[in-house]
Amino acid sequence: MSKQTIIINGNNFSNIRTFYIEIDNVLTRNLIWKTGHNLSAFNDLLWGGFGVHEYEESIKLIWVNFSNSKKRLGEEFINNLIDIISDHEHIEFITID
Repeated sequence: MSKQTIIINGNNFSNIRTFYIEIDNVLTRNLIWKTGHNLSAFNDLLWGGFGVHEYEESIKLIWVNFSNSKKRLGEEFINNLIDIISDHEHIEFITID
């Protein structure tokens, strides 16, 4: 069985606020409540179970236009995101410029 592929598109956001909106769009579906827009909530969404992939389901997370994201969000924020993603063994993480 192949892994589900989820794509974060760096062209779909220009700052941290709109980054979290993009994350909601790609990692959640049909929620009747709003997610938190912070690093802790991002970590929770990566576990799954929010309508896109099941809890701890193996997925492939591809971040396209990554270099744009790095410029827009800043090196420190990006490094925090990468650290969080790398803590999830069920996620195969790929960046594409």
